[in-house]
Amino acid sequence: MATYRGKRVTLNKPQRGGSKKSFVYVKAGNKVKKVSFGSKTMRIRKNNKAARKSFLARHRCSTPGPKTKARYWSCKAWR
Repeated sequence: MATYRGKRVTLNKPQRGGSKKSFVYVKAGNKVKKVSFGSKTMRIRKNNKAARKSFLARHRCSTPGPKTKARYWSCKAWR
């Protein structure tokens, strides 16, 4: 558990809602950061083999980067 703007939050657990489709709280140095990701209007079609392959290639999910970036969490949702 950590504190984000005076509220107790769970780190590294994606949740639905917020300004985008999903969000997650992560530790960024000594601070807690809220990372929003995903389009509210689009579905995650990871059961469609061609769609998943295309998404993973387009977003370079082989090297997703740090946990403080939306790309990391979006790629994780599509795997």
